[in-house]
Amino acid sequence: MDSATKDEMQPSLPPGSSCPGPGWPEQERAERLARGAALKWASGVFYRPEQLARLGQYRSREVQRTCSLEARIKSVVQSYLEGVKTGVWQLAQASEAVQGAREALGQAHGLLQGTAEAMQTLRPLREQVAQHKQLQVLSQLLPRLWAVPATVAHARSLIDARQLLEAYVCLRELEQLQEETWAPLGGLELPVFEGLGPLAEALGQAVEAAAGAAGQLAREDPAQLVAAVRVAEVDAGYTASLELAPRDWRQRCLQALQEGLDRTHFGTPLLPQPGALAGWLEALRVALPAELSIAEALVAPCCPPYYKVVQLWAHTLHSGLRRCLQQLLGGPELGAADAFTLLHWVLHVYLGPEMMGSLELGPEADVSQLEPLLTPENIEQLEATFVAQIQANVTQWLQKALDGEVAEWNREQEPGTDSSGFYHSPMPAIVLQVGGKRPGRWEAPRGKGEEKRTWTLLMTTRCCLQILEENIRVSSLVSKSLQLRVQGMALSELGTFLRSFSDALIRFSRDHARGETMAPRYVPYLLATLNHQSALSSSVSVLQPDGAASGALAPVETALDELQRRICRLVLEALLAELQPLFAALPSRRWLSSPELLDNVCERTAHVCQDFRRVRNPAAQLLLAEAERTVVLQYLRALMQGRLVCRGADERTQAAERLQHDAAQLRELFLGLGLEESVQCAPVLLALRDLLNLRDPVLLGLEVAGLRQKFPDVSEDHVSALLDLRGDVSREQRLAALSSLQAGPQPSPSAGRRALFSLVPAPAPALSSCLPSGPCS
Repeated sequence: MDSATKDEMQPSLPPGSSCPGPGWPEQERAERLARGAALKWASGVFYRPEQLARLGQYRSREVQRTCSLEARIKSVVQSYLEGVKTGVWQLAQASEAVQGAREALGQAHGLLQGTAEAMQTLRPLREQVAQHKQLQVLSQLLPRLWAVPATVAHARSLIDARQLLEAYVCLRELEQLQEETWAPLGGLELPVFEGLGPLAEALGQAVEAAAGAAGQLAREDPAQLVAAVRVAEVDAGYTASLELAPRDWRQRCLQALQEGLDRTHFGTPLLPQPGALAGWLEALRVALPAELSIAEALVAPCCPPYYKVVQLWAHTLHSGLRRCLQQLLGGPELGAADAFTLLHWVLHVYLGPEMMGSLELGPEADVSQLEPLLTPENIEQLEATFVAQIQANVTQWLQKALDGEVAEWNREQEPGTDSSGFYHSPMPAIVLQVGGKRPGRWEAPRGKGEEKRTWTLLMTTRCCLQILEENIRVSSLVSKSLQLRVQGMALSELGTFLRSFSDALIRFSRDHARGETMAPRYVPYLLATLNHQSALSSSVSVLQPDGAASGALAPVETALDELQRRICRLVLEALLAELQPLFAALPSRRWLSSPELLDNVCERTAHVCQDFRRVRNPAAQLLLAEAERTVVLQYLRALMQGRLVCRGADERTQAAERLQHDAAQLRELFLGLGLEESVQCAPVLLALRDLLNLRDPVLLGLEVAGLRQKFPDVSEDHVSALLDLRGDVSREQRLAALSSLQAGPQPSPSAGRRALFSLVPAPAPALSSCLPSGPCS
């Protein structure tokens, strides 16, 4: 395409148009884009030569399009110009209207300034008119205003005469007169009405006083109570036009009802003193239900139903009692009797059928919404106080018992005896026969028509264990937790006492053995303590209440058994101290030829054991059995020492006969002392006699096996010591006999078989054995 063709394709500008100046960058950019688009279109259309023939058609069409656009633009511009012309005309009209309004406002302002000046001249006249109206009102009300002081005085006299309704009528008339004068006088307060405020306050105080004595007035003068309530209710519905503070007499009346009731029953001067709590609670038990009955029968009819008088009474009494009890618990610590009485009264009496649980108390009391009188912390505090003080008393009693008992042990006189001839001492007078005053009593719950039952609370002239048992029993009437606390305390204190008793016995025995303190009646006082242990053992079951968990007494029973074993051991040690010098000469040649040694043993044993008859059964039988076994064990211990070896068959026969004689003598001795033959251990000497009396050593195996059957705890060392006593057993015969100890049939188990040989040490045999030791039963 040549340059001439390109020039023809350039669109021509319309006449009079010019390129936009630099002040219109958007138009210049749009024109460039249009020229570029037209050039691109023309290049595409006339790219081929055959299309150049149609150039004229394209030119004419573009000229038409350009003319059409110019016509539309001219139409739009003409329309805009017409709108601008109309707007300019309207602005001119508005400007003229504004100018007219301004001139009119200026004229009105001038007129108003003239009127204000005229009104200033009329102000004195207006004031004169207002004063005239006030004087007119005052002239009309003047007779009534002159009567206001007299009316106030009359109202006060009516208040003093407790004619509250009439006094309120006078007050309302005076207040109405005050309202009638207040508006016409423009809120001006007349001095004549200055006494209305104090009059209204005096009447309000009279209403409060009547409400505070509602219970008394309901019985003596219910009309006055009704008048006070009506005054409060009428005044509550009255709306004054004057801007006065609300009197709210209804709320003051309700508050006075509560304060008066609280002051009557729970005033600070009426708080119980220590020791007087039971009487105070008993008075409340009678007074509070009576007060609720008065409220329901007499006070409630005098008040509107929405006062809920019975509920108000119940909740006020409950709140006052709760506050009073909290103050009581915050003061000095209560005694055990007071703590117990308060716990029982709060948890059972107060909620019982005589008070808040009464069937005569209607649902309007709404007692189900009352808070507990005592919090869990308060109950915990009272239970701890009760248990601690009972524990202190018990500790004191038991320590006194122990001190008195220990003081008796070093006396030269024998312990006293009871009517049955058994030893006793001052300790049962405290532990088993405690005397004292009754620091408090409480009444068990009573149903309607039930006879009154009074239970003793603390110390009475009873057994200490019975006192503890009674405290455990009565504490169950308060709560299970208190019963468990008291039972635990009782068992703990008794266990502590038994340990102290046992320690005192150990010190007494040690001092006696060292010679630091000589007790002339050492064994009799030990026997007296054994009687005390037996008495405690037979009485301790009372500390196990019905329904309590089994096994609670196990520690105390174990301590009692240990105490019994310790006392028996001390008695047997005293017996051993008497017998050991005698058994040092046994066996010997003198023993073979004379019964003198065992006669001395029996004499000393009888001397020690003759006091066992002062001990109650079964402890006496146990002590005799242990004494008999101790003598037999000492006899066996002496035989095992190897002090004697028989030098021939004659000496073995003498030794066998001596064993038989000694067994019979011991049997007769303890039968005479009262020990049953079935529990004696002396028959072991007869079995040893058979072993010594055997003439053929070859048969020793059979005899040893028989001995093992009778006494399973016999060992090889014991058998060797006995064979050494024979003096005629060879090494082969010894081995055969010891072999039969294990080869023979095993002894049958016997629950009642008592250990003997296992308690007797034996020297190591001269000939060692490879066989294992025999078992001890």
